[in-house]
Amino acid sequence: MRSFRAVWRAFVVVVVTALAVSAAPALAADPPRGPAGDAFYTPPDPLPDGENGDVIWWRQLPGQFGVRGYLVLYRSTSATGTPIAVSGRVLVPTAAWTGPGERPIVSVASGTRGIGDSCAPSKFQPDYEKPLFIDAMLQRGWAVAITDYEGLGTPGTHTYVVGQSEGRTVIDAVRAATRLPAAGLTAGGPVAFSGYSQGGGGAAWAGELAPTYAPELNVVGVTAGGTPADLTAVSEFLDGGIGFGFLLLSALGMDAAYPELDLPAYLNDKGRELYETQQDACVDAVFGYAFGHIADYTTANPLAEPDWQARLAENELGRRPPEAPIYLFHGVADEIIPLAQAQRLRSRYCAAGVDVTWGTFLGEHVTTMVFSAPGVLGYLGDRFAGKPVKNNC
Repeated sequence: MRSFRAVWRAFVVVVVTALAVSAAPALAADPPRGPAGDAFYTPPDPLPDGENGDVIWWRQLPGQFGVRGYLVLYRSTSATGTPIAVSGRVLVPTAAWTGPGERPIVSVASGTRGIGDSCAPSKFQPDYEKPLFIDAMLQRGWAVAITDYEGLGTPGTHTYVVGQSEGRTVIDAVRAATRLPAAGLTAGGPVAFSGYSQGGGGAAWAGELAPTYAPELNVVGVTAGGTPADLTAVSEFLDGGIGFGFLLLSALGMDAAYPELDLPAYLNDKGRELYETQQDACVDAVFGYAFGHIADYTTANPLAEPDWQARLAENELGRRPPEAPIYLFHGVADEIIPLAQAQRLRSRYCAAGVDVTWGTFLGEHVTTMVFSAPGVLGYLGDRFAGKPVKNNC
């Protein structure tokens, strides 16, 4: 009898244990390691099934003292809703997080690098955000995710300043960071979006899209400086100005995102030559087009056409206010992104009840980025610490 009871108890233990194991949620599988070299940036075709932010593959980056770095290829969504693969980086301090709760994650939206694959932030040097922002974030113990955006590194033309695309890639970089087991980051911790210039647009768009695109994220703040909020106003400002080359990149980016716009149909011979030769241009190329005009490259201005105007309107900030507080700032002498359209964005957010902290700097486009760094870091630190927002609407 004792033998039977012992066997029966053992049988019950085995069955209960098996049921418990089968009922437990399965651990996420470690994504595969990606290939070496530039082959890393070419995604499998077709894309593997998955959700936005899932890691397709990854590899470890060369060591930086006190930081573990990873190159990732992850799923996201284009401006028109198509699944895409996007590359980016995840950087995590090696020291344990000693603050309250989970380690914060800042998704940094990079400023203009260009539209060619060699210009991707994970490849392009110098990385001018690194000494100003990224290193300081890591020193504070925050993890950093940095998207390469759509088509920058990966196949296709970069959808430059197309907010509907940029915002999603900035958001999905956070998801990818928390779904990479090697990074050791936890979903549900505090998240912030931060960027300047093109990155200001990307960060602000992430803030606007997050409540519906990624409601699971705990977004506690956004910083966006030198922000191209209204692409029509920015285009009019750049036409004939020192930053005209950025307008050319923007036209190529819009055409890449929305092929039905058919940019080549509006180009003259000079414009077609530019279209065919500058698809891989990096940011240094734009200064060769200073003080140019749209009329120099076109037979008709595409920006005046209803289909272009509709797509530009789709990518105008302020139509869907963010739920998280935001620090907006701009240089009063910005020669690339006009101050007035940033002021209008501030007014729209304030009217919608957004917690806005607004700041201006006595500088042009580049110096404002430099001057802004302490304020950006302080603002993010306050959001992660749960301090009250200084709303100056």
